[in-house]
Amino acid sequence: MQKKPWNIFIYKDKPKKDKFELLETREDDRGADKSEHNGDDEDSFIYSMLEKNLERLKKDFKIPMNSDITVRKLKICGSIDAFLIFVDGLVNRKLLNEVILKNLMTGTRGLDPEEADLIDMLINKVVNVNDVAKENRFEKIENDILSGFCALFLEGFDSCVLLQVEGYEKRGIEKPENEIVVRGSHESFVEDLPTNLSIVRRLFKNRNLIVETMIVGAESNLKCAVIYQDGVVNPELPKEVKKRIDKVKSQAILSSGMLEQYIEDNRWMLFPQIISTERPDRAISFLLEGKVLVILDGSPFACAMPITFFTLYHTSADNNLRWYYGSFVSIIRMAGILIAVFLSSFYIALVLFSQEMISSELLASIASAREGVPFPTIVELIVMELAFELVREAALRVPGVISQTLGIVGALILGQAAVQAGLVSPILIIIVAATGIGSFTIPDYPLSMAIRISRFFFIALAYMAGFYGISIGMFMFFALMCSMKSFGVPFLAPVTPKLRNSPDVILAKPIKYMKYRPDELNALKKKKKN
Repeated sequence: MQKKPWNIFIYKDKPKKDKFELLETREDDRGADKSEHNGDDEDSFIYSMLEKNLERLKKDFKIPMNSDITVRKLKICGSIDAFLIFVDGLVNRKLLNEVILKNLMTGTRGLDPEEADLIDMLINKVVNVNDVAKENRFEKIENDILSGFCALFLEGFDSCVLLQVEGYEKRGIEKPENEIVVRGSHESFVEDLPTNLSIVRRLFKNRNLIVETMIVGAESNLKCAVIYQDGVVNPELPKEVKKRIDKVKSQAILSSGMLEQYIEDNRWMLFPQIISTERPDRAISFLLEGKVLVILDGSPFACAMPITFFTLYHTSADNNLRWYYGSFVSIIRMAGILIAVFLSSFYIALVLFSQEMISSELLASIASAREGVPFPTIVELIVMELAFELVREAALRVPGVISQTLGIVGALILGQAAVQAGLVSPILIIIVAATGIGSFTIPDYPLSMAIRISRFFFIALAYMAGFYGISIGMFMFFALMCSMKSFGVPFLAPVTPKLRNSPDVILAKPIKYMKYRPDELNALKKKKKN
């Protein structure tokens, strides 16, 4: 059962259930993951009778109700009955017709049909495709058929041949849409898992790169790749990631965002605990630090874990800029976050509770601007904040060509009309606009959503108690952030707790001084290779 956010202020005895902690390891530790699959006893094995196998597959795939499941009967060695089963639309028809069927029907005439290892001979001498395997479990065979494989069954054999003949349409590699940088790679992940893995392999040529494939979702049966750098990553981290993925018992997992919600530490927390990226270069930088990547088939994003607030804060372009450029951009970004969170609440606290802190000229200007406005300040502010959020959300739902026009023109028209009608004051339009611009500087979308929601929380506290309310809210938020963990790593590390780290938490430093991996990851190799 997940803890609710307010439970951190209530004393309770520690539960007996152990929590995952990313403990420190020695550099000479090389523990291999020896997790075993214990589900073989539950699998049904195929029969040596061809008709029984065909009946089982027809029942499982609802044939002939499923019109795209194709069964092609043929003769092997001129006398052995056999059949191929595949999903039409997922296989390469040219490869299937000109290579597989041709070789099986004409290239097996010289083989002895009484040979005991006939299937091995077919694999080694007849079938000339890249990925060929022998399998005897129905569950594995059916999952591979639905992934684009073709299965060959023979009369009198209790094993079948799985042939990789994938040939479905997929989107080509394009520019990233959400993580745009001035300098950096201009390619992004796509929805096809093999393509994404090939991109990672091409950009990260390291023999220690490990890619483990799992099946996730009880009904969707999507492939999921767990990627990490062996000898660098803490060996307990990939074990924990695979353990959490294996525990997902949902009926269907359709995207990486759904998977994140099942494997994160605490689903009640406002801030994200897993970061997703569509940029391969950023994903590889996570691997170099000692993190684990999870890529789901059908999703153009790679999820990285564990993370901290500063992982969300930085962008993939920070290392591509010279250190003083990066420091300047980082300061601007931090100012944008502070403005997005606190500017509206500070305005409420100043106007309602602390007018003595405002100069006489500014106070007179605010009073004259508010003259004739029929609503209280808090109502005025919340209405405009909600109107801004409505315009932003509407701009995301319309076609790309219209969205920019809708966002700019809609905000200008609404603001100008509201001021002319005397419903809001001009200074409030400036406050709301500055708050919105500040939120656009936040590079990570889930973090931006957390900041936007927390802004209304601080506005309510400022209306109730002024700067005292804001101080209480800051204490509560920092307490929540300090209690958060992402796969055993404190969310505010390396600031609290204070750890040794590369000197780029906020301000950037020359790249040659970034010699160490993040200390909070407890990687096997603390120091990067020069």
